[in-house]
Amino acid sequence: MKKVLILCTGNSCRSQIAEGYLRHFAQDKAQVYSAGVETHGVNPRAIATMRADGIDISGHTSNNMNEYLDIPFDAVITVCDNAKERCPFFPSTAQKFHHNFPDPAKATGTEEEIDAAFAAVRDEIKTYCQKFVAENL
Repeated sequence: MKKVLILCTGNSCRSQIAEGYLRHFAQDKAQVYSAGVETHGVNPRAIATMRADGIDISGHTSNNMNEYLDIPFDAVITVCDNAKERCPFFPSTAQKFHHNFPDPAKATGTEEEIDAAFAAVRDEIKTYCQKFVAENL
């Protein structure tokens, strides 16, 4: 079984959404983890937007990448440019992947506009995760 780590800045939105989808699509093909270069807690809107698509991430925790230094990952996916720049070397032989998704936590406007921003990023991450599983697991 492959081990996959998703890295983001705060491990609160994008990496949590990606972890949820990768677990869903990979099923028993991979163990999926997510972490941040910092920890900000799991964003309640990320939980809500995933719930709206039938995926429950309410039990996820926000973890620091240093917690996983001893795990031999097969793949490390950075989901924001900040994480890619702040940890260009992750001490493993893992294959590196990168896609810079917009940060939905920075969305502004009405509640409906912010929810729509979260849903748009969620859908972009969902498509990426489906493709990643099909091509790499």
